Amino acid sequence: MFTEKTLKQVRQGGKEWEKEVEEVSKEKPERKKRFSTVSDLEIKRIYTPEDIKDLNFERDIGYPGLFPFTRGCQPTMYRGREWTFRMFSGMGTAEDTNKRWHLLLKEGETGLSTAFDFPTLMGYDSDSSRAIGEIGKCGVAIDTLRDFEILTDKIPLGSVTTSMTINPPAPILWAMYLVVAEKSGVNWDKIGGTIQNDMLKEFIAQKTLMLPPEPSIRITSDTVEFGTKYVPRWNTISISGYHIREAGSTAVQELAFTLADGIAYVQDVIERKKLDVDSFTPRLSFFFNSHLDFFEEIAKFRAARRMWAKIMRDRFKAKDPRSWWMRFHTQTAGCSLTAQQPFNNVIRTTTEALAAVLGGTQSLHTNSLDEVLALPSEFAATIALRTQQILAEETGVANTIDPLAGSYFVESLTNQIEEEAWKYIRKIDDMGGMLAAIEQGFPQKEIANAAYHYQKQIDESEKIVVGVNKYVVKEENPPQLLKIDEEVERKQITRLKEVKRVRDNRKVVQTLNDLRTASKTDKNLMPYVIEAVKENATEQEICDVWREVFGEYHDPGFY
Repeated sequence: MFTEKTLKQVRQGGKEWEKEVEEVSKEKPERKKRFSTVSDLEIKRIYTPEDIKDLNFERDIGYPGLFPFTRGCQPTMYRGREWTFRMFSGMGTAEDTNKRWHLLLKEGETGLSTAFDFPTLMGYDSDSSRAIGEIGKCGVAIDTLRDFEILTDKIPLGSVTTSMTINPPAPILWAMYLVVAEKSGVNWDKIGGTIQNDMLKEFIAQKTLMLPPEPSIRITSDTVEFGTKYVPRWNTISISGYHIREAGSTAVQELAFTLADGIAYVQDVIERKKLDVDSFTPRLSFFFNSHLDFFEEIAKFRAARRMWAKIMRDRFKAKDPRSWWMRFHTQTAGCSLTAQQPFNNVIRTTTEALAAVLGGTQSLHTNSLDEVLALPSEFAATIALRTQQILAEETGVANTIDPLAGSYFVESLTNQIEEEAWKYIRKIDDMGGMLAAIEQGFPQKEIANAAYHYQKQIDESEKIVVGVNKYVVKEENPPQLLKIDEEVERKQITRLKEVKRVRDNRKVVQTLNDLRTASKTDKNLMPYVIEAVKENATEQEICDVWREVFGEYHDPGFY
């Protein structure tokens, strides 16, 4: 990047500058002895060409749309098309969420994103004893195809992509989507969207657990195979670092563990399904967190693309450049929001969203200011959507591609994050892969230690959280919060009972028996799930078949 003559001049100028700093510091010392990122990577006082002297433009930076994709997947990025504006939406009944979806589409949202309640996330119906008090509280309650038909009423499934944040029961919710599309006359090759379907990170972080790791991955590979053959525009896994970061990981850990999960999925599909790597990997997507440290997050996103391109080309020998792409959705950091002075969360979300855009995300969800207190109100959700629209329309940040490329600091930090992430991946490889590492509790313990370290820094005011450990106010007026009416539970259970009453229960039993038999073989299970869904088998009835065949997983806990 630089001639030896230039570097010599830089070093000489640096020595003279350091003398000046030393003199100034005698009278006015720096604010802190040590500066570091949110993830505690130490930040130098200044960055110069010396920090990126070994950088090769073609090898390490390059052009957007070309290997190694450091600067973005698409050649023209946002000059050709803005990122997809998504808002994570789900509350109460299917009617409630459908209403919110239509409101957000009217206000300019360009992609749907679905939040499900805890019973749905865990594979239990609303009439289960385990669902009491949780129905519709943290997302929408979905028990049967009837709920899904109401959820998607008058939604243009052929033109709007839908993301569903669901993991153990992901094949079931996807089957409902496919059946609804089919019934409304939209062919499967026309629909687009994403199921999260990332069970490995569930064992590491989010903990919506149902089956043991091995059958969980088997079912995930079934969805990849089915999507590759029949639903070509669907992303059948959203390999998710978001929840890893929300559990307390560093940026490096989020990146490394997410990529290690991706490696495990690709390896399993190749070995289990005998699919050619280029037949399915272009439809894999990723999901990252955009946290508070502006430059660290931008560097993380740039490093992520570069690393995945190398993994796909060099490790898996993929030939199609689309297999080398890392396409990812980003959500601003829920764990960064504070209950204290919640309107400050608008500023936090804005800077996190800006980092995601400058980092080259394909899709973005901005958190609402009240999400730390309740499900987003219409008022707060609209502000969060407007945040994205202002970034896209008013700020100019989408006018040129990767504007921070070549920055001494950003390029150096990108390299540093990549180097540290490779260390983790090599360690996981030495353990026998991500599944073995999870069984040993390695990523779980690393995240727990990182979370403890960060909390300790906050407690000791080494890291500042405005309104929490600095600039605290005694009395606050909280915003008006959305409350889920207890009547939601009664309505949902009533509808479920009615579906069970009018359906053909003999056909339901038959489809569940067929699924049970198939689950004991190596057959792809998606066709059996679809048939069960068509007969209005409930989510729990299908999940209970799998619990019976594969056993139920309980987190052992690692300390």
